[in-house]
Order: sequence, then structure tokens, then C-alpha cells
Amino acid sequence: MIMTALYPFKFRPIGKETVWGGHRLKNLWNKPFPADKNIGESWELSAVQGNVSIVSNGFLKGNNLEELIEIYMGELVGEKIYEQFGVEFPLLIKLIDTKENLSVQVHPDDATAMERHEAYGKTEMWYVLNAAPGAGLYIGFNRNISANELYERARKGTLEEVLHFEKAFPGDVFFIPAGRIHAIGQSVMLAEIQQTSDITYRVYDWGRENNPATAREMHLEMAIDVLDYQYREQGKIVYKQEKNKTAPLVNCPYFTANLLTLDKACHRDFSEKDSFVVYLCLQGEASLKYSQGIETIGKGETVLVPAAIDEFNLIPAVDTRLLEVYIDAPYCL
Repeated sequence: MIMTALYPFKFRPIGKETVWGGHRLKNLWNKPFPADKNIGESWELSAVQGNVSIVSNGFLKGNNLEELIEIYMGELVGEKIYEQFGVEFPLLIKLIDTKENLSVQVHPDDATAMERHEAYGKTEMWYVLNAAPGAGLYIGFNRNISANELYERARKGTLEEVLHFEKAFPGDVFFIPAGRIHAIGQSVMLAEIQQTSDITYRVYDWGRENNPATAREMHLEMAIDVLDYQYREQGKIVYKQEKNKTAPLVNCPYFTANLLTLDKACHRDFSEKDSFVVYLCLQGEASLKYSQGIETIGKGETVLVPAAIDEFNLIPAVDTRLLEVYIDAPYCL
């Protein structure tokens, strides 16, 4: 691949004020958000219209992600990825902090999202960063149910009785395919990797929907025919974490995610992947050294490595933990 002046990009985080958000993204992750706002989400890397990430480093500082792809095309994202997605970056990466429960929700798959919204669906994964004792996540149903039962329980406020609850601990990883009902419980912090989509069908909001001060639009009727009503294995990923080795977490058509825990230099070679690579630093600090320069990654920072930089070294300054995300092969709708 021909090298250009491309370099690893950092972006300005986009803070989202929510009824359930807290202050830890600012206090613990050094995000530049107002101290008096309940910020539930930090969009680290986004191509969602109206929320396109803006570069914060290097000579392309101030340009947005869509503009970068328009100029550099496959050199930035990978040739096949550019052929499929054009200037729309295919992933949305967030940090999430919950002071209260999120709404119980579901996301449509690609076919339904395209038909209804001319957008992609949403399959996602969670990496738990922190959780208070007893805090957890709602993922799927604890038994098979019917659409009629879901509708009645959502209307009567008894839906929680049939939701599968999983206590959350730092390092837990969960995979949530489109169609699976879910909610992040209170007092949880996590990293979320998902398709580029902002389509959410809220099914139940813990009574907040009945309070004019907190009520948000609900989408129960739209959710009915996209939900998977069957009991499933609930998506917790079992993995082995070893220092200086790649721990595979998720490999699906939409993204591949690995965990790297480093205390010495690590060589990464993506010359066969034809994809960008994203690193989200969960702990510590590392230098990303490539043929034309070096970029540091500190806790809470997200870095997009262009596809043109297909070999580099990660050099930790201290014990460092990184989420590594890329697309193994573009999928087709």
C-alpha cells in the first residue's frame, strides 16, 4: 500500500447529556464536558449525521471524519470498506456512564433499518470498565415470551420480571446482536462498539415515560416485529487475557474486537486486512510508532490508524490495556 501523509488521528469527544447520565466521564476519563451537565455518553468516533467527529491533532486538525474519507478514500478506511460505505465511517465508538438505568430498548437489523429509515441497523458489543457492587446489565429474556406478553408487560410496568439480568464486573464483554432486547443498568461504565446507527426503539423506560419532566418518545409498536422473543445464551464472551498476547473478543460481519494488555513493545501487522484500526486506551499509556512518526495514546483516548499505515509498533509506557477494533471483511446487505 502506498504511504501518504496520513497519520493516526485523534478526535474531539462529543458529549451527550442524558436523563440517566453522570459526571464520571469528565472526572475519571478527563473528557472536556461541562461539570454541571449529566453526560451519559462520550462519542469517541462517530459518522452519525449531525455528530461527525472532528480531528483534534496534526495538520488535518479541524477537518471532520467524512471530509477525511472523501479525500483519502481507501487509504484511510480500506479499499473494500470504501467501496461499500463510501464516505460514511462504518463504526460508532462510545464511552457510557450510567447514574440511572437506561431505557429497555432494541435495535433493528440492517434490512428493517434500510426499509424504515434508509440507515444501517445496529449490532453492538460492550466492554465493562467499572460497575458498582450489584450493578449489571439486562440482555435478552429469561424465558421464551410472546409479542402479546411483551406488549402487556411494557404497558403495565412488569417487563423487568422477564428480562435476563447479568451482574457486571470490570473486564466483562457482551455481544448484543440486532433484535435482542437490552438495557445498561445504573452505576455502570462501559465502552461500546457498534455499527454506525442512531436508531433505537425504546420499549420501556422504568416509569420515566409517565413523568412529563423525563418522558421521551417510546417505540413499542415499532419494536414488536424486530424483537427476538426466544431465550438465548445471553452474549457474555469468555476470553483469556494474557499479557502481550491478543485476546479475541468479537469477530462478526460488522467488526472485529480484540483486547491487548501490554507491558512490552508489540508489533502489529495489518497488511492482509485492508482495514483501518481503532484503539481505545482503557488503562495506561502507549506510543504508536510507525514508519513516518509516533503518536501517544493515553487512558480514555481513541486513535484511528489509517489502512495505509498497515504495520506499526505499540510501545507501552506502563502496563497498558487497549481495545483494538477493525473490520475483517466488509459484509454485504
